Amino acid sequence: MTTPMTTYDIAPESARINATPAAATRVFNRVIGFFHTWQNRRTFYRLGEMSDAELADIGLTRADLSVAIDLPFGADPTAKLRSIASERVRKAA
Repeated sequence: MTTPMTTYDIAPESARINATPAAATRVFNRVIGFFHTWQNRRTFYRLGEMSDAELADIGLTRADLSVAIDLPFGADPTAKLRSIASERVRKAA
C-alpha cells in the first residue's frame, strides 16, 4: 500500500522554507506593536513640555494630556489624543 502524497510533499522546497509559522508572526507583530507604543509614549511625554498655546494650536489641552496618561501602559496615548482632537473638531463644525 502506498502513502498518499500531501500538498507539503509536492510543494517546492522554496515555498516550504519561506513559510512563516503563524505563532512567530503573532509574536513579531506583538513586539513591533510594543515598540511603536513605546515610541509614541516617548513622543507623548514631549507634548507635556509644550506651552498651552502650542497645545491649543494642535487642538489639545493640558486636561487632554491628563486623560491620555491615565491609560494602561500597553495602550497608545497618542491614539487617545487623536480621538479627543478629532471629536473636538467634529463638534466645532
